[in-house]
Amino acid sequence: MSSLSSNEVSSNGVASKGVAAAAFPAGPVRCLAGRAVAVVGNDIDTDRIIPARFLKCVSFEGLAAGAFADDRSELAGAHPFDRPEHQGATILVVNDNFGCGSSREHAPQALMRWGIRALIGESFAEIFFGNCLALGIPCLTAAPAAVAALQRAIAAQPAALLTLDVEALRLQLDPPAPAPAPAPAAAGVASAPLDLPLQLAAGPHRMLVSGQWDGTSQLVAHDLELRATAARLPYLQAFLA
Repeated sequence: MSSLSSNEVSSNGVASKGVAAAAFPAGPVRCLAGRAVAVVGNDIDTDRIIPARFLKCVSFEGLAAGAFADDRSELAGAHPFDRPEHQGATILVVNDNFGCGSSREHAPQALMRWGIRALIGESFAEIFFGNCLALGIPCLTAAPAAVAALQRAIAAQPAALLTLDVEALRLQLDPPAPAPAPAPAAAGVASAPLDLPLQLAAGPHRMLVSGQWDGTSQLVAHDLELRATAARLPYLQAFLA
């Protein structure tokens, strides 16, 4: 597996409950490392990810508090995003058709501001996938059995470190060192490392590992070319005159 890039994300603490201190994605996204949190269930839509009342905001700041707000309220502290062992997690593991429903870009914004830097699931809704890609958040897929095994491993070993090699499309889970008197492992969950293959279409894969996902940075990097093009456009020159 390749060495960690400058865009590595580590689960190294939180600024406030549920909000990771990791910087937002920037540049090539080649390898991510951190702990994971699993939200189990098919067809989790964007209204569950970020309820509509949070869309009244004039900026995306503060959306972390709205991530899964209604589900978290109903579960009264038992939701994975509220569990203390998952605070600081940076990789979200989900099931089928995650992010379906409305196209609200607030959904990936809320997840990113909570601390999520990558998602692994069985499948993702197309618009949600695109909104994540525009933020530099990879949404990678795996077979249902592999996703279920990963979710069981995360539940049994929440402190386990995951290394997500976006470039090679592999995921490794390394169990934490056992405590002096470890509790019995959950039934059917091995403490051995996991090594899973992942899938990502060629276009998004190329954009992430090259850094081309970041449209704003691409524009800034080609400032001279853009200015030269603008200077050759008569209608722009007439407008500026």
